[in-house]
Amino acid sequence: MRVPIYALGDRVPSIHPDAYVHPDAVIIGSVNIGAGSSVWPCAVLRGDDGEINIGERTSIQDGCVLHTTYIFPTIVGDDCVIGHMVHLEGCTIENGSLVGNGSIVMHKVIVRSGAVVGANSVLLNGTEVPSGALAVGAPAVIKLDKARPAEIKLGADSYVNRARIYREKLRRID
Repeated sequence: MRVPIYALGDRVPSIHPDAYVHPDAVIIGSVNIGAGSSVWPCAVLRGDDGEINIGERTSIQDGCVLHTTYIFPTIVGDDCVIGHMVHLEGCTIENGSLVGNGSIVMHKVIVRSGAVVGANSVLLNGTEVPSGALAVGAPAVIKLDKARPAEIKLGADSYVNRARIYREKLRRID
């Protein structure tokens, strides 16, 4: 199966051979995807103005939009879960964090290691979510020490395993 992966001028994606990119995802420009990571259907990672860096064993789930700016790269660490329909732009998501379904995380936001952004939350420019905290709401309110690291790890591991199954067994039948 062919995956739509595009260079844009001299901006060329780099995808580790052990990463899984679903054939209905789109990767454009300066996008780096680490080992064991996965990008799911209808996700768009568009590194046209700057870089998008995805660490190892991180899932970018269905319908996500990751963009960047000339000034602020979009960085997602290792062992992260980026839920369905998430928009990330010009932000940093540190290792072992989870961004819940439908959330929007904007410029200069930092989600520290082991933090959680609750579903449908909006993190406005410059927000910092401390390690182990939960950010919920629109705009998000920070609740210290409310993240559940074991659940983040469980989610991250499930997508590493799911990617392995898809890489081996997915086949188009039409």
